[in-house]
Amino acid sequence: MLNGASPAKTNIREIVAHSVKQDIVLLGEQHDSEDHHRWQLQMLAALHALRPDMVIGFEMFPRRMQAVLDQWVAGALTPQALLKQSEWDKVWRYPAQMYLPLFEFARLNRIPMRALNVDNELTRLVAEKTWEQVPENLREGVGRPAPPQPDYLAYLREIYEMHEKTSGTHASKTNTSPERAFQGFVDSQLTWDRAMAEGLHGARSLERNTPPPLVVGIMGSGHIRFGHGVPNQLNSLGVIRIASLLPVAADGECAHLQAGLATAVFVTPEKAEPPPEPPRLGVVFEDTKTGLQITAVTPGSLADKTGLRSGDRIIEIAGRPASGSADAVLTVRRQPPGTWLPLRIARGDSQLDFIIQFPPRP
Repeated sequence: MLNGASPAKTNIREIVAHSVKQDIVLLGEQHDSEDHHRWQLQMLAALHALRPDMVIGFEMFPRRMQAVLDQWVAGALTPQALLKQSEWDKVWRYPAQMYLPLFEFARLNRIPMRALNVDNELTRLVAEKTWEQVPENLREGVGRPAPPQPDYLAYLREIYEMHEKTSGTHASKTNTSPERAFQGFVDSQLTWDRAMAEGLHGARSLERNTPPPLVVGIMGSGHIRFGHGVPNQLNSLGVIRIASLLPVAADGECAHLQAGLATAVFVTPEKAEPPPEPPRLGVVFEDTKTGLQITAVTPGSLADKTGLRSGDRIIEIAGRPASGSADAVLTVRRQPPGTWLPLRIARGDSQLDFIIQFPPRP
């Protein structure tokens, strides 16, 4: 437990007993960690056993997908239909098999699911213009976010500067000053936090139960840590009774836990992992106003050896017009080993054709 002056060891029984007395429970994750999602399922089952009147909110779905989630819980959709209709490969992109057990748990127990997020277009617009400059009719009903706490602002600046080093200056992309660009980045993060907080807060009143249901939020740990992101926005909405639970690695954040990080953390044990596979292509795609652009090429990668460069704009991929980064990533993932993938790119005033030759399986 981390809600005292110093970290104190406890057990899952005490944590669950404490959490079911709250209004909202936040379960964090690292999106690509299978063990984090297994832990989330374990916690959902434990919480549901003691407080079965429950609603589960998911960061993975934008608000416009609420009707799809309702159909899923009602048993009207197959898993494949759920993923297709919710535009999973476009909106979220992380492997669906890690999340499906959570969705199946909700369906099996007829637990309402709530779509907490907003479309990427809104956060992109806020990042470009700042919150104040985005017309109200484009804000998807999201209210003005509460101001960030100073520590959260410092954390966001670290994230922003790290992002700038790896993918270029946001200021140059938006033709604004560096400080205004940072303000846009902060506003987009706060919009994200606020949207999820409002979704969780609204889920309690939407069900019209007496007493209200236990609302559980499934989201990235960065939105929860130290009460800065979603918890701070919930506080501004009048929700005070919140349990924030985070999974941490034994060889990572567990080594230097700080009081206030969360209500409690769960240490995931070490696990043998296969060596990571190298990137299939070795590029970073980005959707820009001029189309799909390559913003980074990994040295020594397949893309590098083929001759692709940062700044190249993809016109066609696999013989079809490039429709966006999500489609391009999916096309690369689906390309079988030992096959060729044709690309047509724009470089300066020229159009060039490339053939990516994927090596055969060893």
